[in-house]
Amino acid sequence: MFTGIITDIGRIARLEHRGDLRARIATGYDTASIDMGASIACDGVCLTVVGLGERWFEVDISAETLSRSTLGRWAEGGAVNLERSLKVGDELGGHIVSGHVDGVAEIVAVAEEGDSTRLTFRAPEALAKFIAPKGSVALNGTSLTVNEVAGCDFGVNIIPHTKEVTTWGSAAVGDPVNLEIDTLARYVARLRDWG
Repeated sequence: MFTGIITDIGRIARLEHRGDLRARIATGYDTASIDMGASIACDGVCLTVVGLGERWFEVDISAETLSRSTLGRWAEGGAVNLERSLKVGDELGGHIVSGHVDGVAEIVAVAEEGDSTRLTFRAPEALAKFIAPKGSVALNGTSLTVNEVAGCDFGVNIIPHTKEVTTWGSAAVGDPVNLEIDTLARYVARLRDWG
């Protein structure tokens, strides 16, 4: 379980294709405090630590995860939003994020608004119904508030602090983005459909 508050920007140090994809991620985290088998959200995808070293950890990424997220587009040297899993007593600064990405959205517009940046995304049609104005979404693992929704398109504002401490400072039109819809929206829709 995560909150969508990014706590480090990692770098992809190595990618190795085995049966699955093994990724080594350089991090500012104190890796002595990370256990083997721990969960770390990497661009919003909950991954299990399978290797540790000084200032790096490794994860295996399955074909299923590669097919449903942007992780198949990772390249060595690329930046990655990181968040360690929630501990009892931690501040819940964002919203409840599972790290189970629902699909891939695309940035369709970028506009500067004062010191902030307005980003417009296009969600897959099957997920658009779960996105509501003033609701929450996790995009590349970052908890963000939805400003407006028009069909499959929705907008968020990125404040300067968020641009500095995440990968959002380099966002551009055409970028694919991991999208996790709000857990509450998912269950409300399921209950409504169940009838």
